[in-house]
Parts: sequence; C-alpha cells; structure tokens
Amino acid sequence: MNIPFFQQFLMISTPTSIFIIAVFAALLGFMYYLQRQKVAFGTLVIIGTLIGAALGFFVQALAGFPTDPTKVLFIKESTKWFSLIGGGFIDLILMLVIPLVFVSIIHVILNMNSSTDLKKLVTSTAAVALIMVAIAAAVGLALGSLAHLGEGMSMASTGPAKMKDVTPVVDTIRALIPKNPVASMANTSVIAVVVFGVIIGGIARLIKQTGTSDLELVTKFFNELHLIISWVADFVIGLMPYGVLALLASTIATKGFQAIADMGLFVLLIYVGVVIMLVVQSVLLMMFGVNPVMYFRKARAPLFLAFTSRSSMGVLPLTVDTLTKRLGVNAATANTVGSFGTTAGMQGCAGIFPALCIVYIANVAGVELDITMYVMSVIVIALGSLGIAGIPGTATMAASVSLSGTGLGAFYGLISPVLAIDPIIDMGRTMLNVSGSMTNAIVVDKLMGTFDQNAFNDETTVDRPVSNKQEVVDA
Repeated sequence: MNIPFFQQFLMISTPTSIFIIAVFAALLGFMYYLQRQKVAFGTLVIIGTLIGAALGFFVQALAGFPTDPTKVLFIKESTKWFSLIGGGFIDLILMLVIPLVFVSIIHVILNMNSSTDLKKLVTSTAAVALIMVAIAAAVGLALGSLAHLGEGMSMASTGPAKMKDVTPVVDTIRALIPKNPVASMANTSVIAVVVFGVIIGGIARLIKQTGTSDLELVTKFFNELHLIISWVADFVIGLMPYGVLALLASTIATKGFQAIADMGLFVLLIYVGVVIMLVVQSVLLMMFGVNPVMYFRKARAPLFLAFTSRSSMGVLPLTVDTLTKRLGVNAATANTVGSFGTTAGMQGCAGIFPALCIVYIANVAGVELDITMYVMSVIVIALGSLGIAGIPGTATMAASVSLSGTGLGAFYGLISPVLAIDPIIDMGRTMLNVSGSMTNAIVVDKLMGTFDQNAFNDETTVDRPVSNKQEVVDA
C-alpha cells in the first residue's frame, strides 16, 4: 500500500508488517498471561529477553539477513511499533530518575543515623569507582594488544564519524557543581542533582543535630514523597519483562549481521573484557567476604534490563531497589553510589571500550604503543570517565576524550566501523556498567560498616517479592 497514510502515518503498509506486529502483540499477551500466573519476576525477565532475541532473529530471517536492515520497509515499520513498548518503557523509567534521585538522597540523609560519615561515603565512592575503571582500562588495553586489534586494516574510513567536542577535565569537574539545579534536572545531570541533594539534605541534617529546629514538617514531607515515588518506581519496574522483549527484538532486527561480522574481533574482545571484569568484580566481592554467586543471582534483573535497554541511567531505579531490598546495602550508600555510577566510573562505556578504541586506532594508523602510551591511556581513561552520561550511545564521548587525551584525536574518523556495531557492543558495556555500580556499592557499604550481611544472604529475596505494590502492576 504505497499510500502516505499507511507508510508514513500508521507505518503499517505491508502484509509482512501486519504479520510481525501481530506476532509481537501475541508475545506480549503471552508475557501478560505468565505474569498473571504469578511467575517469578526474575524468570519473567529472562523469558522476555529470550523471546525478544528470538523475535529479532525471526524478523532478520524473514528479510533474508540484509546488509542494511533499516532499508527494508517491513523491518522499519515493525520496529517502529516495537519502540512503542520498548522506548515507552525507557521513557517511563527516565521520567523517574531525577525525582527519585533528588527525593531519595534528601530522604536518606534526613533519616540517616547520626554516626554516618558523609565525607567518608563520598570519598570512598569516588575512589572505588576510579580504581575499578582503571582496572577495566588496563584489561581493554591488554586484550586489544594481545589480539593485535586493528593491525592490517586499511586507513580508509568507511563512513563519517565526527569527533565529539572534548571538555577539559577541570571544566568537567566544575560542571558537576549545580550552578542551576533546575537546569541540571532538566538536562538529567544526575551527579549535579546528587550534589544539590546532598547539600540540601546535609544542611537540614545539621540543623536537626544542632537543635535549631527538628524540621518535622520537612522530614514528613520528604518521607511521604519518597513513599509515593517508591510505589511509582515499583509499578514501572513491574513492566520490565515487556520492555526487554521489545528492546532486544528491535536491536537485533535493525542491525545487519554483515556489519557485526566485519568487526567480529572487536565485538569478541568487548564481551571477553566484560566477562573478565565480571570475574574481577567477583574477586573483589570475595575479598570483602561477599558471595559473588548470591550477588549475581539477586542482581540478574537489573543486569538483564541493562543489557536490553542499553541505558545505565534507565536502570537506576531498579539498581537502587535491588541494592536496598535484596543485597543488604544501606539506602544512603545505594542512592549515592548508584547515582554516581550512572554518570561516572562506568567500567564498560568509559573503561574497556575507550581502551580498545585506543589500541584499534593506534594500530590502524600505525602509531606505536609503548609503556608510556599504556600508562597515559589508563590515566586519561580513568579521569575521562567523569561525566559520561548514562544513556545509549554516549560511550562515543568517552572514546573522544580518551583518543584526544592520548594524541590520537586526529584519527577519530577511523572509528566509523566500530560505531556501525555500537548497539551490539553497547549491550555488554551497559550491563558491565550496572554490575560495576552495584559491586562498588557493596564494597563502599562494607567500608562504611553499614552492610547488612544477613539481608544479603536471605534466599527469599532472590526473586522480586510480590507485594501490594506489585499487585498494582498485575491488576
């Protein structure tokens, strides 16, 4: 039906489009049926992920695995309808991020134990995050060098890749200061919102401690506002099985397998690096007396959401929820470290990825990699990890900062083949970001002495409990 109403407005103009959308609707109905049967939340997420992957491959197969799937009309139309569920789910979560962060930070500070050391919490958060990013960068550099990533490849760029504007590290740090809190909230600058919330909450706590005022009305207001926000967060998180199904189906359906094959080594190294860093995180947890097997069992829901949504920031409500309700992390630590991890210290997007990009570009351009270059790269990557926004696609900013800082900025155009497969590698990167944020929170909470080991070991919280809040979702 070559009619604008069907092609451009409804975006349903072929029988194949109608068929795929009908299959998609049936699969969503099946997920709803499972949810009504009280299937465990974690199991629902896994089922949604598997079904989404299968649907994406099915759409590709119908098109004959084209080189550029976005030019196939029924793929373009069906994935647009997938985005109604997948993109809409992410929009709902992003809607929550700023109010949840701001309200939660002030709420936990107002109700914080008088013995809690805020200064130690902040410094521990930054130190642990930057150390782990440096380790991730070293892993990426080692993998790329051992695999000779980029050697023998042509200097010719396969497409335009514009260098992102690189901000000096001093300006990046200054940008974390909320000179305009309203603008920071509008721009989803999570760290700036955290700083503003800590200042407001910290001063309010000081007023209560000095006996100037008990701030009863203020405390009650934030307590009740936090309750409302928490219920809304539970409702939105309950939609996750539907969201991951649509998100993964769309990602796989719209990426050509030829593009993945051309950069197969880069894809392989990213995921090998992710696995290595997950092992490093496990070792770190064991060093602090925490069972990594239990951690991964309880953390699977946010990790699956991170993998399919490709948004560290979008997973934040579920990350904090999992840390506090399943992993025994103190609310103050969970909100502080979890929020920090959406913008700074991301081990995947701002650690492994820019390190591999440095090796790839250096080898393609014929630039020698020596010990000085490796050390400088680790330092640049660690510092550059500050201020990288936790939304899909912004790892290219981390690559820009790292390449510029190591003197390879002039060769940025050579990164085009990597950007062609960005959604595929971004899934693993984002999952590592979130896992890193959660393990960092556990370590920081251990350092603070507020970690609840009994709550962490509680087997009954492995799957999300069905509470009165969850029943709102099921209704």
